[in-house]
Amino acid sequence: MIGCVIGAAVFASVILNPVAAKPSEFVAIADIAPSIQKDIRYFGRDNFVGTTIDGYLAPKCLLHQDAAKALAKVQKKALKQGMTLKVFDCYRPQRAVDHFVRWVSDTSAQDTKAHYYPNLDKGVLLGDYIAAKSGHSRGATVDLTLVDMASGEELDMGSAFDMFDPISNTDDPRISAQQRDNRYLLRDLMTAQGFAPYAMEWWHFSLKPQPYPDTYFDFVVR
Repeated sequence: MIGCVIGAAVFASVILNPVAAKPSEFVAIADIAPSIQKDIRYFGRDNFVGTTIDGYLAPKCLLHQDAAKALAKVQKKALKQGMTLKVFDCYRPQRAVDHFVRWVSDTSAQDTKAHYYPNLDKGVLLGDYIAAKSGHSRGATVDLTLVDMASGEELDMGSAFDMFDPISNTDDPRISAQQRDNRYLLRDLMTAQGFAPYAMEWWHFSLKPQPYPDTYFDFVVR
């Protein structure tokens, strides 16, 4: 899920000053595990909004150091199997989440429908798929896939990253046996290092326990 459901705990959470410096506990994954590939979708236009998202001033993957170290261990295991991780999104500023919510509210903007939500009306995305607070803004959630090192191609997961459709559910019955195996391979690599999967999105994982369970940060990615 792009966001998470708003509850009383969310309203009690701390949102840091948007101009505050990045906390020292946040690191660039390139400094911890440089072999992990990056395709930071919200820095460019190849995403469901169709434009660079607020708060992304560089195509970097930033994470809390605990999540970064755990992800480095996942990468080490993947490399032994001839695979490499590719990250699509890591820490996400609150202002980026706000950008998503504004986009959902603009029902006239439908340019990306065919690729990202072909079977849904845009109006239903708010709530089930996009919400006003995201676990990514806590710094220990990551969206990613696996790439075969021999071919250089992403494994076939049965749906694209950020496809708003039940087919993106990890166990959707419409995918092939090979696509399911690929999803399970990613899931097993991640859960072995303490990341919890999200059943509605095969690409989405959060470190447990969260270093900042009740804090939503808003410093920019630069």
